[in-house]
Amino acid sequence: MKNIVVQEKFCNFAVYMSKLLLPIAWIYSAVLFIRHKMYDWGVLKSKKFDLPVICVGNIALGGTGKTPHTEYIVSLLREKYKVAVLSRGYRRKSEGFVIADKDCSYEDVGDEPLQYCKYDGVVVAVDEKRCNGVKRLLALDEKPELVILDDAFQHRQVKAGLNIVLTEYSRLFTSDSLVPSGTLRDIKSAVKRSDIIVVTKGPSVLSPYDRRDVMDKLQPYITNNQLVCFSHIVFKDAVPFNETAEQTDIKKQKDVILFTGVANSHPLEEFLSRSFSRIVVFKFADHHAFTSEDIGRIVGHFESIIGKRKVIITTEKDAMRLKNTELLSAFDNTPLYYIPIKVRFNNDDGEKFEKKVLNYVRENITDDGVHQE
Repeated sequence: MKNIVVQEKFCNFAVYMSKLLLPIAWIYSAVLFIRHKMYDWGVLKSKKFDLPVICVGNIALGGTGKTPHTEYIVSLLREKYKVAVLSRGYRRKSEGFVIADKDCSYEDVGDEPLQYCKYDGVVVAVDEKRCNGVKRLLALDEKPELVILDDAFQHRQVKAGLNIVLTEYSRLFTSDSLVPSGTLRDIKSAVKRSDIIVVTKGPSVLSPYDRRDVMDKLQPYITNNQLVCFSHIVFKDAVPFNETAEQTDIKKQKDVILFTGVANSHPLEEFLSRSFSRIVVFKFADHHAFTSEDIGRIVGHFESIIGKRKVIITTEKDAMRLKNTELLSAFDNTPLYYIPIKVRFNNDDGEKFEKKVLNYVRENITDDGVHQE
């Protein structure tokens, strides 16, 4: 299998900045430490809402798998409860509180909220001010029974009842440092506030030795009441994203053009290499806003490949940045697919994770209201 990589404005946040920037990181650390203490001492206020609020976040810049883990929780709860997901809507062009639906574009609500819209009965909203977002959700005629905050661990204006922090198996926060010398956006001790730590994107089979090794590294930041789980990513079958793809048998194809705007596309490349003889990869920065020029280069390269056994594939998150936009029409004559991903927990970690989440929700379903902590 021959793998060709075409670099397009690729930005790797995992590469450490120069050691010359360490003093700036130390100053930033001091500022964050003081800010957390002000919340701990009650100088800065957190609002606690009288309904279950689950926060899924991390202390790194990205790439830990928040979206599939949020989807896992949504799938777990939506059959029994009225679930709402609240995000800030990263890189959207709208402002304030917006309810997302399947007719929105990423410019309206962001790419990740569009993924959550596929779940029937789940309210998806965006608001850069989380407190206002929860209040607006509670003011809806069909108000939710619980709210999931997507990527809000570092935002303490809302006091979540259950905090879930993710850290990547191959890039644990314990071996990282604050920006600009590393990729952390919060101090490591903040993880002690979490109720669950999930080590994500690990191997599907984890040896007891490797598990102990990770636990030893996390130990300084684990409290007695915290649950530590391990999960891994599973790639699902390709989903047709246009009519041409629906008329194409992907199993008979030979060449694939993969374009991604995610933090790390290597696992997906490895997955596709098992089915295709050649992969051409166009890499963009995480959450990249595709332009007509970008799409033109991708389609142009597709047309330059000799033969008919060829397809274009992207990630589900990248597909959301094309959905309901004029850019999607550029692929009308090419088979375009996206690859969904799901989360699976190692060993019996899934049972422990679900039990803790479900117990928290059952114990905290209450009437309406909000009070200041």
